[in-house]
Amino acid sequence: MAILIDNTKRVLIQGITGREGQARARLMLDYGTRIVAGVTPGKAGQTVLGVPVFDSVPDAVKALGPIDISVLFIPAHQIKPAALDAINAGVKLCILVADRVPAWDAMEIAKSARAAGASFLGPNTLGAASPGQGLIGMIGGRAESAREWFKAPLPGGTGIGVISRSGGMGTSTAYYVGQAGVRISSIVHVGGDAVLGLRIPDIAVMLEADPATDAIVVFGEIGGSQEEDLADLITSRRITKPVIAYIGGKAAKAGTRFSHAGAIIEGGKGTHAGKVAALRAAGATVVDSFGDLPAAVAGALRAKSSRSLMSEAERKATWTTAITRIEPNKVAVRGRGIADLMGTISFGAAVHLILTGKLPDARIGTLMDAILVSSIDHGATPPSCLAARTVASTGASLSQSVAAGISSINRHHGGAIEDCARYLGSLIEKARALSTSGTSLPAAIDQLAAQEILRLKSTGDRISGFGHRIHTKDPRTARMFELAAQAGLRDDAGTHIGAARAVERAFAAIGKPLPINVDGAIGAILADLGLDPRTFNGIFMIARTPGLVAHVVEEQTRERPMRRIDPVNHAYDGPSGA
Repeated sequence: MAILIDNTKRVLIQGITGREGQARARLMLDYGTRIVAGVTPGKAGQTVLGVPVFDSVPDAVKALGPIDISVLFIPAHQIKPAALDAINAGVKLCILVADRVPAWDAMEIAKSARAAGASFLGPNTLGAASPGQGLIGMIGGRAESAREWFKAPLPGGTGIGVISRSGGMGTSTAYYVGQAGVRISSIVHVGGDAVLGLRIPDIAVMLEADPATDAIVVFGEIGGSQEEDLADLITSRRITKPVIAYIGGKAAKAGTRFSHAGAIIEGGKGTHAGKVAALRAAGATVVDSFGDLPAAVAGALRAKSSRSLMSEAERKATWTTAITRIEPNKVAVRGRGIADLMGTISFGAAVHLILTGKLPDARIGTLMDAILVSSIDHGATPPSCLAARTVASTGASLSQSVAAGISSINRHHGGAIEDCARYLGSLIEKARALSTSGTSLPAAIDQLAAQEILRLKSTGDRISGFGHRIHTKDPRTARMFELAAQAGLRDDAGTHIGAARAVERAFAAIGKPLPINVDGAIGAILADLGLDPRTFNGIFMIARTPGLVAHVVEEQTRERPMRRIDPVNHAYDGPSGA
């Protein structure tokens, strides 16, 4: 789990077309954040890094469905109307990056957020990150840095949550604690202004409830009462996890601004000594020097045998992989010993495991097997087979010849699996958005499919995954859907299979039946199984490789070198059968 941001959250960027918005959109996308839309008034119809741009948040929600988080890269004086635009459109979390937002504006945003059951981070925040899950804002600077510095909890394991009142020191805290061998579950910069949305105590309560968080690390500052309020939560046992803190600004005098607008001692309140005393009295560990913080965190975790600590090998690693672990006399894929899997699961189940990290049940394993078998070969005419046989005829090795065949698998050969899945997914998203206005989801998907087919009829465009140059009723497709039903997949509205059926009905309604083909069926099924569409072309390669090997060996053993290979005029002379 994670707090604020994970890989399921749908994120929108307000101000995405600006220099800062584009730069940070790239950071978030590269880190894996699910950015579905951007907003810049007057720029509707544009795209930024493949992300569609709308004039307003309500326009984006209407077109794409509910948005979970909006990140605002907007000048301070425009923050209030932009934030209210998002909150009124149903967005439940806003990230206010700008500093110098007028306090009165921040108070109005807070009032509207409370009324709508929403919340916001900032103003003057770098955002939040859940290592391995997602990033909102600008923590880490670059995706490569964020991945290298902040090590995520292992599957089923834990990390520590970092809360900071300073953006730079929040990143530094997570970095140095990570260098001490500690995994990170979440990093949150609450912001440096005097009037804030989510404060240290609020984030601490979230981390207390997060099973992936084992301890809470705080970089606090003078000024305000956030740290004292956290101490009250510890005293009242609302926070029971270990809290390790450092408070900056020890040398600051009354009336002195330490770093941010919110870090100022006024009237004797918010002093360094008062914060330290309150936290220590509540049972938190407070270090006197920032340099002592990493060792204190590691020590607290070691004392409780926490799973948040890395092994020495993990600490020394310059990069990590979550796929396979090799140790003396042990090979484990996604945490499961290969020797234990051998003879107990099918190859299709093993493919599902290595691609997703999840071991499927027997029915899904059988379905995955069927997908691989369905694409093992389709004769000598496809480009991959022709490429492999042509290279084999030159005297090239088996690996070179098969590699030539694999290299020809791309968007127009095998790519229909991914393209169809993404197309069906876009129909589903549009139908869900339409259903929010009162239309039922089944009616919405049928309506959109009918509109789309009429558009295609007028433009002459094609839909990947529908129709076939040879088959009018591909037996592989029927069998695939039969096995999908046996595995528990449904063809209801809202599923990719259901969307495919809606498109088939729309084609039939205009008198031009065009059934989904085997590639489209595979795409719909894999998408409904929850696999990443980026793997779909690879799954086709896995399936087609045995066929390519067979063709290469046959070419090398039966045919003369450097022959002209006719892609059409050839005959089959193998065993007879169905």
